[in-house]
Amino acid sequence: MKRQKMYVNLGLLVLLALALCFGQTNAQAPGAVKLAVFHGPVTPILAEYLDRAIADAEASGAAAVVLELDTPGGSVDITKTITQRMINARVPVIVYVAPRGAHAGSAGTFITLAGHIAAMAPGSSIGAASPVGSEGGELPETLKAKETNILVADIKNLAARRGARAVAWAEKAVAEAAAATSDEALELGVIDLVAQDVPDLLRQLDGRTVTVAGQEIKLQLIDRPIEQVPLSPFESFLNTITNPALAAILLTIGLNAILFELSNPGGYVAGVIGVVCLLLAFYALGTLQANWVGLGFVVLAFALFVLDIKAPTHGALTLGGIVSFVFGAYLLFNTPEMEVPWATIIGLALATAGFFAFAIGKALAAQRRRPVTGMEGLVGQTAEVRQALNPAGMVLVAGELWRAEQEGAPDSPTSGPIAVGERVIVTGQEGLRLRVRRV
Repeated sequence: MKRQKMYVNLGLLVLLALALCFGQTNAQAPGAVKLAVFHGPVTPILAEYLDRAIADAEASGAAAVVLELDTPGGSVDITKTITQRMINARVPVIVYVAPRGAHAGSAGTFITLAGHIAAMAPGSSIGAASPVGSEGGELPETLKAKETNILVADIKNLAARRGARAVAWAEKAVAEAAAATSDEALELGVIDLVAQDVPDLLRQLDGRTVTVAGQEIKLQLIDRPIEQVPLSPFESFLNTITNPALAAILLTIGLNAILFELSNPGGYVAGVIGVVCLLLAFYALGTLQANWVGLGFVVLAFALFVLDIKAPTHGALTLGGIVSFVFGAYLLFNTPEMEVPWATIIGLALATAGFFAFAIGKALAAQRRRPVTGMEGLVGQTAEVRQALNPAGMVLVAGELWRAEQEGAPDSPTSGPIAVGERVIVTGQEGLRLRVRRV
C-alpha cells in the first residue's frame, strides 16, 4: 500500500509539472541569446549567415536570435529567401536596426518587418523600398507597376500583424519610397521598441509574448548569456568586397595590372594580380547588381588610355578616357543607397590618368632616345683608324673592326688621307659601311 501511494504521489507530481509546462504560453527552456551582426548590402552572404545563426539557435535551444542589421538593401530574390527562413524559424528572431545612424533601406525594410520582433536604435532609419532594375536603374513603366504591386502585397503581408497604420506606411515605403526615423516608426507601429543597445533591447523584451511557428512563447531574456555568431573569414572577406567603392577600386587595379602585364610580358606577377582583382570585382559587381553600361564606359576609358600610348595625341584621348571613366564609375551603382563616392571616383580617375600619362611620357622618351645597340648605336661614337682612310679603310669602334669611308667633298679642308692611329667620329652608315669624319 505504501509503495502504491508513493507511485500515485509521483504521478501527481509529473502531471503538475506537465501542466506548468504546457499552460497558455510556453516558457522557454534556458538558453543563450544568439547575436548575428551584419553590416552591408543584402547578398547571398547574409542569407547563408542568418540561416546558419537560426539553425544554430534551433539546435542549441537558444532563447532567441538577434540580428543587428545595417543595410542599404539588395536583391529582391535573396530578401524573399531570408524572410521565408525567418518566418519559418522555430526560435524567436529579433531584428534590431543598429547602431546609431544605421539604416534598414529597401530590402532591409522587408527583413525588419519579417522579424517576430522589430526594434531600432535611436537615430536609425527605415524605408525607401521602391523597386529598381536589376542594374540599379529605373524600371520601364509597365514593369515597374508590376514589380511595385507584387512588393506592396508582400510587405503588407509582413506588416499585417502590426496594425493598419503600419500596413499603410509599409505600402508607401514601396510605392512612394517613404522612410521613417526610429521614433516615427515606433509611433506608427512599424517597430515594437527603440533600444539603446542589445542589453537594453533584451531588458525591454523580457516577458513579452510572441507567436513562433504557430505557438505563443513568453520571452525570458534577462540574464541570458549573449553569444555572438561570427561571420566566417570567407564570409567576412566576401562581405567586405561587396562594397561599391571597393568594387570600383578592384576593377581599376585589375585593368591597370592586366594592361601593365601586356605591355611588359614575362613577369606574370602583375598579370596574376590583375586577374584576381578582376574576378573579385566581377563577383562584387554581380552580387550588387551593377549597371553593365557603366562597366562598358570604364572599359572604354582604358581603351582610350591605351590608344593614347600607341598613337600619342598630346593628351586628347587621355582626357576623353578620364571623362569616360568618371561617367562609367558613376553609372556602376546609380542608386542613392549604393553608389561609388565621388571622392573615390575622382581619385581613381586621376590616379589612372597619372599612370597612363607616365607611361605615355616614357613611350615618347623611348622614341626620341638615341639607339644604343646595332649600327645605329655607333653613330656619334669616336673610332680609331686601324687602316688608313683614303678615303676608305678600317676603324676600331666599340671593340669591333668596321669598314669605314671618309665623308665630305675631296677638296674640303678636312679631306685627305687619315693615318693609322688618328681618331674619327662616326656620322652615319651605308649598308655595312660606316661614314666617318676627322675629329
